[in-house]
Amino acid sequence: MTRFPALRRLPAMLLAATLATNGFAAITLPDLGDPSEQALPDYQANRIGARSVRQLESSGAFLDDPEINAYLDQLGHRLTSSSAEITGQFAFFAVDSPEINAFALPGGYVGVNAGLILATDNESELASVLAHEISHVTQHHMARQMQAQSGNQIAALAGLLAAVVAAGAGNGEMASAAIAGVTAGQMQSQINFTRENEEEADRMGFKLLVGAGFDARGMAELFHTLQRRTRLIEGDQPSWLRTHPLTTQRIAEAEDRALSAPYRQVPDSVDFLMVRALLQSYQGEPAEAVAALEQALGANPSGARKTALRYGLAAAQLRAGHFDAALKIALALTADGQDHPMIEALTGQIYLQSRRYDKAIPHYEAALERYPDHLQLVLDYPRALIEAGRPADAARFAERRLAGLRGNAQLHRIAAEAYADAGRPMASHYQQGEYYALTGNQREALEQFQLALNLRDDDDYTLARVQARLRDLRASMKADGKRDGQDDRGAPRG
Repeated sequence: MTRFPALRRLPAMLLAATLATNGFAAITLPDLGDPSEQALPDYQANRIGARSVRQLESSGAFLDDPEINAYLDQLGHRLTSSSAEITGQFAFFAVDSPEINAFALPGGYVGVNAGLILATDNESELASVLAHEISHVTQHHMARQMQAQSGNQIAALAGLLAAVVAAGAGNGEMASAAIAGVTAGQMQSQINFTRENEEEADRMGFKLLVGAGFDARGMAELFHTLQRRTRLIEGDQPSWLRTHPLTTQRIAEAEDRALSAPYRQVPDSVDFLMVRALLQSYQGEPAEAVAALEQALGANPSGARKTALRYGLAAAQLRAGHFDAALKIALALTADGQDHPMIEALTGQIYLQSRRYDKAIPHYEAALERYPDHLQLVLDYPRALIEAGRPADAARFAERRLAGLRGNAQLHRIAAEAYADAGRPMASHYQQGEYYALTGNQREALEQFQLALNLRDDDDYTLARVQARLRDLRASMKADGKRDGQDDRGAPRG
C-alpha cells in the first residue's frame, strides 16, 4: 500500500508537454480528411489515450491513492451522466503534482493535479474544471489541434516519447531538456489555436455543471480564485491558466452565464471535504501537515468541514508515525457517529501500520460488510492478511474480488505477493503478469507469463489461464506492431 509515503512526481515541464502529445510517437496518425470533420476515429482516440495514460503511470506521475481517484471518478461520472449527448466512456485520475492543472487526453481520459484540488475553494469550482476538460473531449479539440499543426506536431513526437522514457528512468534533467527543445517552436501556435477551444469548452462545461446540480457560479468563482492566487505569487501563473488562457472576456462570459441560471446554493459533499483534507495531510513534512491541520481546526469549523479536518489530522498523525494520536482521533470520529468508509479505511490503516493485526483483520471484515465496494478497504484487507501470516486467505479474497475488478492492477499485484508467500509460484507469476499487462509493460508481462508456463505445476486452472493470456498478449503485440510499423515495447519502466 503506497498511500502515505511520499510519491514520485513527474517533472512539471514534462507533464505539461505530455498532456498534449504523449503517446503519439509510436502511432501512425490517420488521415483526418475534410477539416470540417476534425475528429479522430473512436478506436484511434481510445488507443492513443490509453497508451498515454500507461506512460504517465509508468513514469510515476499518478497519485497512487484509491480514495482520491475513486472520488474523482465519481465526480466526473456525475457530470458525464447529466447529459444524454455524452455516450463515450471516461476515466478520471489524480496526478501527483502540486501545480494547479488539469488536462484531457483522447479517449476520455481526464487527469487532475493534486494542486488543483487543494486550490479550489469548493466542490462546484472543482466540478467546473472537470466539466471543462470533459468538453474538450466531447468537442474533439485534441483532433482539431492535431489537424491544425499537422507536420509540426508529428515531427515533435519522437522527441516527446524519448523524454517520457527519460523521465521513466528517473532522468528528469534529460527529460526537461528534451521537452524544451521539442516544444519551443510550437508554443505560440498552440496558444493561438486553443483560445477558441477554451471558449467552447467553457460554454459546454457550464451546461454540464448546471445539469449535474452544481452551483452555476462555480466556473466564474474558479477564475477569480486563480486570479487571486496569481496575485499572491508574483509572476507565477497557475499552470491551468497557462494552458487555458484566461481573458477578461472569458471571465465576463462565465459571470453572465452564472447570472442567467437560477440561483442554487450547493453545499460541498462530505467526500470532497474528506479528500481535500487527505491531500492536506500529504503536504510538506509530516510535522508541518499536523501543525497546519491543527491550526485549521483551531479556527473552530463546524459540521462536515470539522469532521473532514479531524480525519485529515488523523491521517497526518499516521503519516508522522504517531499511531496512538491517530487512533484516538479516528475512534473519536466513529464514537461521534461520523459514518464514512474513508474513516473506516483510515482506522484499518492505523491498525495495519502499527502491526496490530488482531485489531486490523476483524476491523476490515466488519467494514467490508458495510462497504463491500470501497476500494481502499478491498485493497487493504488482503494486505493485512499477508502481513498477519495468512497469505492463502489473502489470495482467495483477491481472486474473488478480481472477478468484478479485472482492471485493477493493484489487486493483481497484491494477489501475486500473496501467492508467492503461500508457496504457489506459478499463480504468483501469472498475477504479476496481469499487473504488468494492465500497466502497459507488455514485455514484462510476457516474461512473467512465460515463467509461469515453464513451472507447469499441478494447478491446471492457472495453467489454462496462463496459456490463454500468452496467446492473447502475443496476438495483441503482433497487431500493434503491424499498426505502428514497429514492435510495441510497451510503456517505459518506472
